[in-house]
Amino acid sequence: MTTVTQAQSRIRILPAFFALALGFGVIALTGHVQAAALHDAAHDVRHATGFPCH
Repeated sequence: MTTVTQAQSRIRILPAFFALALGFGVIALTGHVQAAALHDAAHDVRHATGFPCH
């Protein structure tokens, strides 16, 4: 394996690590929020994006 291919394989893995870190961050942050607050936030996002509700 040459230096160029090692660098390319590291670049390919970087988005996966970023997605994994982002997922753990979202789960860790939402795990400390009350269910009603999460529901209200999701409801507001749904209204903001134009999806119907209820």
